[in-house]
Amino acid sequence: MTQPDTSRKLRLGAFIMATGHHIAAWRHPGSQTDAGVNIDHYIELAQTAERGLFDQVFVADSPGVWHRGDRESFSRQGRISHFEPVTLWAALSAVTKHIGFVATASTTYEDPYLLARKFASLDHISKGRAAWNVVTTSAENVHGNFGLDAHPDPALRYERAHEFVDVVKGLWDSFDDDAFSRDKASGVYFDPDKLHTLNHIGKHLKVQGPLNIERSPQGHPVIVQAGSSEDGKELAAATAEAIFTAWTSLAEAQAFYKDVKGRMAKYGRRPDELLVLPGISTVIGRTEEEAQAQWAELQALIHPSVGLATLAPFWPGEDLTQWNLDAPPPYIPEPPKGINSRAHVVLQLARRENYTVRQLYEYLAGARGHWVVVGTPQTIADRMQEWFENGAADGFNVMPPVLPQSLNEFVDLVVPELQRRGLFRTAYEGTTLRENLGLARPASRYATPLAKAA
Repeated sequence: MTQPDTSRKLRLGAFIMATGHHIAAWRHPGSQTDAGVNIDHYIELAQTAERGLFDQVFVADSPGVWHRGDRESFSRQGRISHFEPVTLWAALSAVTKHIGFVATASTTYEDPYLLARKFASLDHISKGRAAWNVVTTSAENVHGNFGLDAHPDPALRYERAHEFVDVVKGLWDSFDDDAFSRDKASGVYFDPDKLHTLNHIGKHLKVQGPLNIERSPQGHPVIVQAGSSEDGKELAAATAEAIFTAWTSLAEAQAFYKDVKGRMAKYGRRPDELLVLPGISTVIGRTEEEAQAQWAELQALIHPSVGLATLAPFWPGEDLTQWNLDAPPPYIPEPPKGINSRAHVVLQLARRENYTVRQLYEYLAGARGHWVVVGTPQTIADRMQEWFENGAADGFNVMPPVLPQSLNEFVDLVVPELQRRGLFRTAYEGTTLRENLGLARPASRYATPLAKAA
């Protein structure tokens, strides 16, 4: 293993959304139209991200179909069919060596024992490159897939999530690190005294354990959390090692960064134990004019029904088809219940910029409220550096608008610029995701105090 550079470096994740993050990406000539179920496409993306020395790749996921809107907009969605992420990452770990894999799984709709086993297996298969993106699932349209009459409210979902994460981490500690001797001469395979049964009985969960797989290379897969609501920030401060978030201004990002890291002390954690990674979607040109032309080309592919469907969650119950696309929204509501963090970003953007309806959905079409930067590699590096050096980010979740084209452009044009500035690595520091992110390997909850200190 190469010796790690102790100077602070940007952490980069590639946030993969099948054909790309722009809502009309599947129509673009630089996209792979059947990307959601094309394993060769994902192999190419993972290997490109690894070529660019990214820390990790990430796919969002939901236990239901992604769509809000009418039949017309539904027929034009390019994200209806896509792989389950843990299965996908297990396959891609065999054709990569360094890149980490972040998979989304819901604490509301998954079983903690099965989830713990699945992610421990992925960490073994990938030789220490697995991460779990902890979500409570905000979508209202998935409860019927699990035999429920209604979607639990946010407070209940987050209360369950705190307990769920603790149970999973306990199951990951079922075996001590040195439990398995596998001594052929003596015939002793493992030490039963180093196996621990969880026997958890809580408000929401009852799980006996132990897990039927040994402790994984990272001890625990990296814990990631996505969300910026009050409940989300508390969950991240208590449990997360990286948090994905969405902001469109430096001031908002700085306030979030300070807020979430300031909550960690009450959980006995240090600020450097949590990496804040805002989303950034980059449209790259070798000149500003070229970048703007690429952006305009993408925007021209948006059908109005698809654009209005992106706004529907923030104006619940409103018939948006009656609105004048070239005037500002008739009114800007308070954030709807259940998606307060993203709604806050979107509605504040609408107020701050006084966008027309068309301008607002065109902005959201790029990355659903995440930060969109259109410009040259130097311009994009300038903006990233500003956030990184001014208490707004520890790195970024890069959200290519068109795949595979935009990821190749970022790796070939922006990464070298970041390296020239000394902001980004020129070689991987370690072999596990934790080592590359600069995160400590957690001691087992059953380890002695002396062993934990070591």
